[in-house]
Amino acid sequence: MTDDTSYSPGVQKYIEEAKKNIARQEAHRAVMKTKKFDTIAVHGLYSVEEALNNNQGAVIEPLYLSASQAYRDSDELEAALAYLIPTWCYTRIANPSTYYLEWALALLEGYGTGCDTSCCVTASGMAAITSAVDPFLIRQKEGEPMNFVTSVQVYGGTYQLFSIRKMAEQGVDVRWVAQPENIDEWKEKIDENTRFLYVEAPSNPQQSFCDVKAVADLAHSWGIPFIFDATCATPALLRPIAYGVDIVIHSLTKSITSGGLAIGGCLTSRKPIVTKVKNDHPLFKESFAEYVKFLPYRDTGPAASPVNAIYALNDLRLLRIKMDLFSRNCHKVAAFLQNHSRVYQVDYLGLPDFHLHSLAKRYMKLVDSNDGSGGEVNRYGHLMSFRVDGPPANARKVFDGFEMIFRATDLGRIKSVATIPAISTHLQQGEEARNIADVPPQLIRLCVGGEDPDDVITDVDQALNKL
Repeated sequence: MTDDTSYSPGVQKYIEEAKKNIARQEAHRAVMKTKKFDTIAVHGLYSVEEALNNNQGAVIEPLYLSASQAYRDSDELEAALAYLIPTWCYTRIANPSTYYLEWALALLEGYGTGCDTSCCVTASGMAAITSAVDPFLIRQKEGEPMNFVTSVQVYGGTYQLFSIRKMAEQGVDVRWVAQPENIDEWKEKIDENTRFLYVEAPSNPQQSFCDVKAVADLAHSWGIPFIFDATCATPALLRPIAYGVDIVIHSLTKSITSGGLAIGGCLTSRKPIVTKVKNDHPLFKESFAEYVKFLPYRDTGPAASPVNAIYALNDLRLLRIKMDLFSRNCHKVAAFLQNHSRVYQVDYLGLPDFHLHSLAKRYMKLVDSNDGSGGEVNRYGHLMSFRVDGPPANARKVFDGFEMIFRATDLGRIKSVATIPAISTHLQQGEEARNIADVPPQLIRLCVGGEDPDDVITDVDQALNKL
């Protein structure tokens, strides 16, 4: 919301009314920031006052299916469309149901970090990534060179976005880091034309990781932001903003909406972000997610459906409990597969002898848990991969042999789901790029759900024993 004293008395009346409402909401936000993670996940900023005054007393946040908002008169319309007062006006730009989700996600991502945050929900995870990176990829003078540095170990759709849409079609120099845990490799790729650093951790499907604080510090030493896709961790296990990350991406479709009924994404930013890109709008640095929502997002239209927002919001309420359960289940399955004669490698950050375990152990912790000595308990998520011994045909035979586990490209579900990335999520990446990213055809990605892990083990075991 902005203020402008040049507007008419009628518009000023609505501005003053809005200020009072904003003050009440900020007071409630301050109260909610003192609550525990689970309480925030359950309530967000949806208060009893909000329910009684605006929503007929509805205990659960309502689903607003109306495409647009009506106004009391021309003065309110003018104030709203000039962004002088909070509004939703049109669901392509905002919607009350989407706001409820954004408020909750912003609080959870900022939980325990000491940072203020803002959030913008999008129609998908890919829309969130695009919305996050595009504002930094603006040429501010003719022929200006620019690049960004990113881990090569990212979701296949992200790789396509960067390599095809940005590099091949728009001429942006994309510089790939093969080993994101190696800070020296990041240092080698950055120069004065670098716009941002980007990583996905834990990565899908290889379970790559990085030293989050070290990379954030490196980015800031160059005056650029660090963008972090934390989809597979969720705020229940990792809140990168605590370590200096500027913008956090989630595919809400995955673990946050584990029920599998919605598609969505979000970007959450710290206030302020670090950037050397020149942009005169005050929100660009001070509240990047709000800038995206009310300006480029308004114009490009990657809006989330209110129905999907409500599905995500309802799944969000038990996030910490679910990620604890799913992580423990996955750890048990990974430990079993590690000793299976038909498996030559298991990729899971929770296994003590996995090469990135000690690095991930510093960052991957179940929020508000207690290890008995005042520290939080390590949890490593519910995504893992295992590599089947022998030729690629063996992996396909095992995959085809699953009886309970679903064969799908999905992940982050309440039900266990598996895929072979080389022939699905990372197929378009090409063999050379898959080799660099360590996605061999023998690799099966398994996302363990809420079933009893012994039943998942039984299914994986019988499939492996078909070889």
